[in-house]
Amino acid sequence: MPLKAGTQKSKQVSSQAASQSVKAPPPKQAKAASKKKDDDDTTEMGDGTEEWMQGKTLFKPSDQLELTEVELKEEITRILTANNPHAPQNIVRYSFKERAYKPISNVDQLAIHFSLDGNMLHKDSDEARRQAAKMGISERTTTTETSTGETEERTEAPASMEEAGEVEEGGRGGDSRKGKSEQKITNQFNFSERASQTLNNPLKERESQTEPPPRANFSASANQWEIYDSYVDDLAKQERNKEKQKAPPTKKEDDKSKKKITSIETQSDDISKVAKSSKIIERMVNQNTFDDIAQDFKYFQDASDEFREQDGTLLPLWKFQYDKAKRLAVTALCWSQTYKDMYAVGHGSYDFTKQSRGMLLFYTLKNSTFPEFIFPTNSGVMCLDIHKVHPYLVAVGFYDGCVAVYNLKEGGVQPVFKSTAKCGKHTDPVWQVKWQKDDMDNNQNFFSVSSDGRVVSWTLVKNELVYTDIIKLSVDGALMDGPEGMQLHTTACGTSFDFHKQTDYLFLVGTEEGKIHKCSKAYSSQFLETYQAHNMAVDAVRWNHFHPKVFISCSSDWTVKIWDHTIKTPMFTFDLNAAVGDVAWAPYSSTVFAAVTTDGKVHVFDLSVNKYEAICEQLVVAKKKTKLTHIEFNPVHPIIIVGDDRGYVTSLKLSPNLRRQPKEKKGQEVPKGPEVEVAKMEKLLNLLREPESLDKK
Repeated sequence: MPLKAGTQKSKQVSSQAASQSVKAPPPKQAKAASKKKDDDDTTEMGDGTEEWMQGKTLFKPSDQLELTEVELKEEITRILTANNPHAPQNIVRYSFKERAYKPISNVDQLAIHFSLDGNMLHKDSDEARRQAAKMGISERTTTTETSTGETEERTEAPASMEEAGEVEEGGRGGDSRKGKSEQKITNQFNFSERASQTLNNPLKERESQTEPPPRANFSASANQWEIYDSYVDDLAKQERNKEKQKAPPTKKEDDKSKKKITSIETQSDDISKVAKSSKIIERMVNQNTFDDIAQDFKYFQDASDEFREQDGTLLPLWKFQYDKAKRLAVTALCWSQTYKDMYAVGHGSYDFTKQSRGMLLFYTLKNSTFPEFIFPTNSGVMCLDIHKVHPYLVAVGFYDGCVAVYNLKEGGVQPVFKSTAKCGKHTDPVWQVKWQKDDMDNNQNFFSVSSDGRVVSWTLVKNELVYTDIIKLSVDGALMDGPEGMQLHTTACGTSFDFHKQTDYLFLVGTEEGKIHKCSKAYSSQFLETYQAHNMAVDAVRWNHFHPKVFISCSSDWTVKIWDHTIKTPMFTFDLNAAVGDVAWAPYSSTVFAAVTTDGKVHVFDLSVNKYEAICEQLVVAKKKTKLTHIEFNPVHPIIIVGDDRGYVTSLKLSPNLRRQPKEKKGQEVPKGPEVEVAKMEKLLNLLREPESLDKK
């Protein structure tokens, strides 16, 4: 049998080993000796160490390069980097966010030379135990097999002595295997000392999966009639552009700008399709951002007014500003009568030593962050007026004496009409412009007043402005010596004017000398009346919205005066302790008006409540040196807008006390309408009129 042959062979080997040694140790001692010999083999050197330690001769090849001593001692540094020289640098990937292929900056520098996927499992792993349990292999048998395998690997040299000892011992070998299998064996794969073992956090992978953006396939066939229609549309567009170019330009610059506009029109066709929807989205975002202000604008009522007898307050709402107009003062404000949430702002400078550029902006309450329309100008804007019937037409007066008309329907930034030196341009700054009713030929026309003493009517005829001098202002009694002893009348400088609300031909003109002239369109040679109004220039003069005889004026002499145009003396005089920049009547009451001063305050008066003091005096500017320049009431909503010399426009809401209405009595309806407002003002005037004037009336 093969088993006997194996035992005989092992016996022979053991007998030979015993003959070489003096005393043959027992099997257990032989095992211990073999282990000790294996451990010592790692430190002891063999018999050939003396030969290895001896000096060896060097053989140089025949073609070796001969180097000098300096070259031999020279140190050459080589820096090894982890970058892969063969790694590609032009890898691109598709970006769904930007819808384009983008180059990848981080390139993997790892180079794999060999990779082999195996299916071996560690015996102590959970997966290996699950497989062993599934196959029905007991843990004890596996541990014994592995332990015997490990001992065989450790003792390769004295394997024959172990086999001989096991055969001689017989049954005792089984008991020793059981004892060894129970002992815990050190891990041969990643063994380390217990003192250096630390807990390594398990690696985690986090992935996110997103749905790709939806895509749609579009296909269409280009037929002969579709190509024909597109050519017809293109020809019609070219003809429209030619007609615009044929129009006689006022200046060479205008012609260049119109050519630019026509070239841009074709490019902006695609953008115009998205413009309306993007504007709506922008307004929605702003409304959500400033939701608290919008809520205050619509619903807030100051409850503290119930505990005050007369005084009211102003609640700050939106603040409008444009970055390119920060250093320009607000020189004009005007609400649109058609679109109640839109108003125009003129930017320029009242400092005559710092005149440069100007700007015309249009804002809406629905978007306070950015203007709806922007028109940059070469000269500072001094005044403006929006047409009541055609809200897209805006008349503007400039510091250089020009007047212009802008059309919001046109796409360009240049005015559609502009005065020049050939067609009666003013020689001094234009301080105010006002639209009038259409003339007999249904042509739009407006008036302007300037420091050159001329009140001019401008009519829009086809593609040009036709001017007519209405009146030339002169200083009464002031004569100047001319050539050859002639006496020349000195011209007065007009600063403001306003037309009567009911009587078309009647208008008032304020001058730099502090006088107010009552004029008529029918008489150009003389004034109907002259009022010695103020000691300084008249900054604003305005007719009352309801009462046909009452007008108001303000000046830099700190005063606001209310007049009856049939009486030469003022009915009311208010001293505001600072130069008054502008004054405005409220559209809802004949007795309410507001004024702004250069110390940054807004003064609101209601003559039916208090004839002597303002019922609201509030500082509305952030910095002390900021001066308020203009004020305007909204035609419908209970808010006002004020402009300052830093380019900011602030909107303020009037508290209930500032817009108080007559109280309703039980069983009686409160009378409403313009007649009630006229009677309310007339009642106040009767208290101040002299008995003689009442008898004449």
